[in-house]
Amino acid sequence: MSSKSPHPSTELKMARAKAAGHESLEAAENSAVEPAHNGAERGAEPAEEMDAAELEQLLDQYSGDEGISSGEIRPATVVNITSDGVVVDLGLKSEGVVPLAEFSDENGQPTIQPGDTTEVLVEASQPREGYVPCSSEGAHRRRLWDEVDTAYREKKKVTCRVVARVKGGFQVEINLPGAHPGRRPLGAFLPGSQVDLKRIRYWEGFLSRELPCRILKLNRRRGNLVVSRRLLLGEEQAQRKKLLEEVLKKGAVLTGTVKNLTDYGAFVDLGGLDGLLHITDMSYRRLSHPSEGVSPGDQIQVKVLKVDKEKERISLGMKQLEPDPWEGAPKKYKVGERVRGRVTHLVDFGAFVELEPGIEGLIHVSEMSWTKRIRHPQEVLNEGDWVEAAVLDLQPGEQRISLGLRQTRPDPFRAVAEKFPPGSVVRGRVKSLTDFGAFIELEPGVEGLAHVSELSWDKKLKQPSRVLQRDQEVEAKVLKVDVLNRRLSLSLKDLQPDPWATYASRARIEQVVRGRISRRTTFGLFVELAPGVEGLCHSSELLGEDDELEVGQEHDFKIIKVNPNERRLGLSRKAIAGELERRAVDQYRASQPRSTATLQEILSSKRQSITPEKS
Repeated sequence: MSSKSPHPSTELKMARAKAAGHESLEAAENSAVEPAHNGAERGAEPAEEMDAAELEQLLDQYSGDEGISSGEIRPATVVNITSDGVVVDLGLKSEGVVPLAEFSDENGQPTIQPGDTTEVLVEASQPREGYVPCSSEGAHRRRLWDEVDTAYREKKKVTCRVVARVKGGFQVEINLPGAHPGRRPLGAFLPGSQVDLKRIRYWEGFLSRELPCRILKLNRRRGNLVVSRRLLLGEEQAQRKKLLEEVLKKGAVLTGTVKNLTDYGAFVDLGGLDGLLHITDMSYRRLSHPSEGVSPGDQIQVKVLKVDKEKERISLGMKQLEPDPWEGAPKKYKVGERVRGRVTHLVDFGAFVELEPGIEGLIHVSEMSWTKRIRHPQEVLNEGDWVEAAVLDLQPGEQRISLGLRQTRPDPFRAVAEKFPPGSVVRGRVKSLTDFGAFIELEPGVEGLAHVSELSWDKKLKQPSRVLQRDQEVEAKVLKVDVLNRRLSLSLKDLQPDPWATYASRARIEQVVRGRISRRTTFGLFVELAPGVEGLCHSSELLGEDDELEVGQEHDFKIIKVNPNERRLGLSRKAIAGELERRAVDQYRASQPRSTATLQEILSSKRQSITPEKS
């Protein structure tokens, strides 16, 4: 026997030659071995004669497998990887071979290893050169076509990805559950008339999108597939209309599936029609995000709150299926009682406190401290804190409860009336200035208001900042203490002499005074007689020639009225006219050695002397 083992096909020829009754085993060996050894010496030593058992075993080993047929899909295990292909064990007497290209990546590297399992399509029932030709790609595409055929017969929905714009429509790839990620998917044609229910104006917007479609036509022999999105949209539209007309009515309770979440709510699939479950209708308790109430995929019961058939919009609610906790709130929460709750979140104007699931109360920043001016609730509270508060107001109809934090602590303002009684002189620091006055802090948590009219006797102030500054130390007189409304009225001018009272105490009726015209009105002239003291000369008390008087001029007036209660001084120009005539006559006579002038000349001279000069 030769030192090299003969090729399997050579041994098969030898075995078949013996079985056919060759007269000489040596002739059979020579006829079989000669082509295999490519010109080996004919005088080689003949092979040993085989016994019957070995011959039968050899025939069984190299004879065709009766259990294999062309076109069959079989499971296979990778045995070896060669340069010609991937050898797989088919569970038969013969091994299969798959082209190496079917298990190579873009760089030509194998994507499978010995021991891996796969499925192959048997391409021929008889071995070729000892191996059965197989194809993994063929098996994969056979599976895909089977799934497509099933979807076509059962009218199932398939997902297609648009890959290119072609003449008359789109080229798409069908994404099937059984598709291998490394294999080429099945291609199909989506006609332009089957893309949407309405006319398409922007075709590029569909590229690379995944569209749900229905298989319209299928030709497996030619490998042609036509899909339609319009058919599926029409069925869904008809189903939605049926649901709107027959099932979806206001007040109906349905079971749906949460599809996706947004910042403002969740969309729920009601069996072909989506409804919006707003975040405020998920629960009576406050939710910061819909994910705190539901999750995608949840099966939930909802109540139909509103249906808009024209726009196909449905509003849903979950909390409407639960008892409203606000119905029993008036019995649980009495005004003046103390309650305990957890701070859920903070806002600029206060803190919300959850008293029980679905019931929250608000602690306003003004109700957080007796002594401090709180600008933001974070200065006092944090989210998650448990606090005790007093119920200040309850409005069940509006679902509002007003709470107070400072009411659970002693009120330092109650001692203010005893510590700072009206009439007492106090000292404090200017805390803040406003258009209407100045807030003066007497001690921590106790502030009084000095109105702008109480800042000065002689100055008409429109802005307190003209005489005061922040953090300035000042003395003031307590005018009034209102413990109930927590108000303390102060005055700075009361600590100074009242110029009006001083002037009025010396003023006499019929007294002639001189003053400066400070302002003119439709009903008369205001005359400044002294700093902080003004009198009114009514228009009925003016002379005819007084129309030419101007602001800033100084003239003589006679006091005709003094009203201390109303702090008013009445002046007159007419009352002083006779006095002026008498003075003029006396002056004229005094200037003459003897009087030869007539009365007409004296009065004319008097008028010239009292007529004011124009500035």
